[in-house]
Amino acid sequence: MIHIVDYGMGNLRSVQKAFERHGVEATICDRPQELREAEAMVLPGVGAFRDAIAALKQHDLVGPIEEHIAADKPFLGICLGLQLLFDVSYEDGEYEGLGIVPGEVVRFKSQPGLRIPHMGWNEVRFLEAISQQPSANSVFQDIPEHSHFYFVHSYHVVPKDESVIACRTDHGGEFVSAIARGRMVATQFHPEKSQTYGLKLLENFAGQLTHS
Repeated sequence: MIHIVDYGMGNLRSVQKAFERHGVEATICDRPQELREAEAMVLPGVGAFRDAIAALKQHDLVGPIEEHIAADKPFLGICLGLQLLFDVSYEDGEYEGLGIVPGEVVRFKSQPGLRIPHMGWNEVRFLEAISQQPSANSVFQDIPEHSHFYFVHSYHVVPKDESVIACRTDHGGEFVSAIARGRMVATQFHPEKSQTYGLKLLENFAGQLTHS
């Protein structure tokens, strides 16, 4: 079963409903011990980084997330759930993240004509490195190059190790729109809001359970 991490922030029900459309059982969970037993985990999120990392710690959810990823079980981070994986965020200050992926979370640089937040549909470009990441190959299977996904964010991730980068997108310059390492995949865009190809991504992620 897929467990969706509930730390009091994010569009949990919409993610759950997206899985249900494919007949996939997904439960929303805030119990650390139950999360430790999860076959697959989804960490969604919208809102402020500071509040999110504080909520994860308050509810004792950091350990189960770290252990799940360290065990190389299927993991999907969505939007803020991607950013929380990094060392530090500079959103309205400086806040320590989970430190699972080395790197930082920074704001888009202001420039004439650039809208911040980056909101709406945008094209995702797969990198050649994606072929070296079995998890990314699996999750992005049958999704065409240059497909469009839905974004809502003012900050983006900058990994220290570029080998984890699976996708890039342009918004006033290129930024990282998805990462992959082992069976961990995380996207800046919202697959649950991205219609056909977003739902295909979630279907592919769920399909990893049948091949575990």
